[in-house]
Amino acid sequence: MPALAEVIAVLEDAYPPALAESWDAVGLVCGDPAETVEKVLVCVDPVADTIDEAIEAGAQLVVAHHPLLLRGVHGVPADTPKGALVHRLIRAGIALYCAHTNADSANPGVSDALAEAIGLRVLRPLDPHPDGGTGLGRIGELPVPEPFAAFVRRVAAALPRTEPGVLGAGDPDRLIRTVAVSGGAGDSFLETARRAGVDAYVTADLRHHPAGEHLETGPDAPALVGLTHWASEWPWCGQASAVLRTAFAGNVDVHVSGRRTDPWTIRV
Repeated sequence: MPALAEVIAVLEDAYPPALAESWDAVGLVCGDPAETVEKVLVCVDPVADTIDEAIEAGAQLVVAHHPLLLRGVHGVPADTPKGALVHRLIRAGIALYCAHTNADSANPGVSDALAEAIGLRVLRPLDPHPDGGTGLGRIGELPVPEPFAAFVRRVAAALPRTEPGVLGAGDPDRLIRTVAVSGGAGDSFLETARRAGVDAYVTADLRHHPAGEHLETGPDAPALVGLTHWASEWPWCGQASAVLRTAFAGNVDVHVSGRRTDPWTIRV
């Protein structure tokens, strides 16, 4: 069985910490790099539900997309929500590693996984870094153009079910071939998607005013497909799992979390 340090080295080769945004907090949150790892759970959110799942599965490592401690902290007392999670992890002998915006920008990364799930052939980053290969978001194309209404159904079928579902904004009959995607909150790239000349833009956490103003920029503005944050990033779990399975074939048991950690539970 590999040491945790070896597993981290593989993750950081796939998702280099140098790609993380300056405000981000990525890397090892808790755990001993010298301890061995036999079982890993990969998830989007390090929350009580996924920590329960890791404990029940007998995992020694949780690999999460979202950071647990994004903002600076001065302590992790067990009577606070996040402190309680840290204490539970340590007591159970489970390490926590987070790959956030470094996984967003990596090639392949979060948006590649989203594009692949939808059935797109990735062409380039939506907001590229100077190297041209890494960066946030992706632009891809469908094998065959299809009406926007069918494309929205395609996206919904490709992703795990959530109570809010998948929303589309645009002409149902508009033909869609080129598509921009951005896992996670992506309305800051609405103008970037418009300038790219794509037919549709798929992302999460679209807000009312930015979305409405985008659609009013003209008939060529990309149609919008709105997702929940968790659903847009969940395909990455399969990608990260494949990275570890390939590196440690037969030596590490890697599982994708089956818990839906999207916060929305009721739709009326």
